[in-house]
Amino acid sequence: MAIDKETVKRIAFLSRLKVDDDKIEATEEEFNKILQWVDQLAEVNVDGVEPLISVNDGCLTLREDEVTEGNQSEAVLANAPMKEYGYFTVPKVVE
Repeated sequence: MAIDKETVKRIAFLSRLKVDDDKIEATEEEFNKILQWVDQLAEVNVDGVEPLISVNDGCLTLREDEVTEGNQSEAVLANAPMKEYGYFTVPKVVE
């Protein structure tokens, strides 16, 4: 399948991209290169290759939940440079 100038204009319209008239030919060439690359991928023999659900083959190890000491807000805030009402405070960065 080859892309022509009218198809480039339609794709640009549908994707809400502004493609200048002097760039349409270059965009057409880029689209055709992409389609050629996809055609190359279709030629690859994938018989017997299982589809990947994830790139990570390993599974996560589960562990029991352990209750730890909580309510340590004073200890956590002890080294905070600025704190107010039991929370960290930071300088305002947005006007």
